[in-house]
This record gives sequence, C-alpha cells and structure tokens, in this order.
Amino acid sequence: MPTDITSTSSPKIAIVTGGSRGLGRNTVLNLAKRGVDSIITYHSNRAEADQVIASVEAAGRRAVALRLDVGDTASFDQFVQDVQRALGELGASRFDYLVNNAGTSLHNAFDSTTEDELDTVYRVHFKGVFFVTQKLLPFINDGGRIVNISSGLARFAFPGSSAYASMKGAVEVLTRYMAKELGARGIAVNTVAPGAIATDFSGGMVRDNPEVNKRVADMTALGRVGEPDDIGPMIAALLSDDNRWINGQRIEVSGGMVL
Repeated sequence: MPTDITSTSSPKIAIVTGGSRGLGRNTVLNLAKRGVDSIITYHSNRAEADQVIASVEAAGRRAVALRLDVGDTASFDQFVQDVQRALGELGASRFDYLVNNAGTSLHNAFDSTTEDELDTVYRVHFKGVFFVTQKLLPFINDGGRIVNISSGLARFAFPGSSAYASMKGAVEVLTRYMAKELGARGIAVNTVAPGAIATDFSGGMVRDNPEVNKRVADMTALGRVGEPDDIGPMIAALLSDDNRWINGQRIEVSGGMVL
C-alpha cells in the first residue's frame, strides 16, 4: 500500500484536468489510494466522470466532477467559481495539487497542418495550461505541487506530430518558468512526459493497432508499450512529500523509448 501523502487531519485535494479517462483517470485513482480527494474535469462524457467518482469513493475518498473545455479560456472564470463550490463540497477553500493533463491529439504532416489545427492545439495544450493555472493560483496552498503533462514527442521526432509536440515543448519551458516564479510560495512545478501509452488517446492507436503497438514496443528498451498503470502511480508519487525537492524538472516516463 502506498504511503498516505496527507500530512494533517485534513485530506489533500488535487485538481486533475481530463481526469475522467486515460492517464488522468489512473492518476486520480492512485491519488485516492494515497488518501487524496480530487476535483476532476471532463469535456463531454459525464458518465465516464461519474464512473471515476464511484471508483474513488470505493477507495474511501471523495471526488467531484466539473465540465471544462481547456481550449476555451472564456469559460475559465466560471470554472474557477465551480472549483470554489466543489472545494466547499469537500470541506475546503483551497487545494494542494494541480495536474494539467487534459488534451487532444493531432496527427498531420508539417506541410499539411492548417492554421485552424495549429490554433486548436495551441489553445488546448499551451494557452489553456497557462491560463487555467493562472486562474487557479489564488486557491492553491503554499507548498503545493503542479504537474504539467508533456510527451516523449518533445524529445524525439515522429513525422506528423510537429504541431502537437511543439506545444508540449512550450509547456516544458513554461514549467521551468513557473517553478522559478512560484518558488517563493514553496510551490514545486514539474513536467511528466509519457511515452506511447495504450489508452484511447489518438483514437486508441497505440492500444488497438497491432502494427503500431509492435513498432513502439520494438523501439522501447523495456520491450513493450506503456500502460496507464505505468504513469498514474508515478505522478501520484511525484506529488508526495517524498519528492518535495524535485522542482523545475522534465521527467520522461517511457520505458526507455528511442534511446
């Protein structure tokens, strides 16, 4: 059983964007195992979010689901109000951890990518991360933690990922600046960069396409594709006090992909 990362009688609270599915869901469930309550966001599938809430409650913790489109900054003021209400439901006025996980994929060659496609990945993967974090800063406890999710594609290059990977690279730079500027409040900010993971991301390409699955496994030192259970526990552990001195870092969790 993982060590409980709650240090007082009041449980820690995490906000995990995109927490209704994939890596976000796995992170929320692993935080629950460590005694952390969560506010999760979903884009459109409330039923999936409700399933996560039920799983968290089965683990003895609490969770609240809020709708959020991370690509729509005009909705962020309302989202902050929703967060304040959700915190009240959890018996708190502030939270401790923010995991900027929500995102979409884009696979298109550099010379075919349209302006609208580039604008979309920019709004979701960079602008959204920048401003949702900024809006939530007044409500995160001093000494809190922020994790921004990047991608192995910011280190190695696969054709068709130029726009998506570039935004993830921007998030990695942003992470270092956030760590520097928020350090006075004791807030640690890090990037976690997963490799190819078998989820429904990108239409389940890695999970459901045997050819893609084998290609990824063949280029990974540990000989297989990643699973959500390879990522969620790592993020939960990174948020714990055991890793309080890790700050401003990019941590790739890819099983040794493209070494």
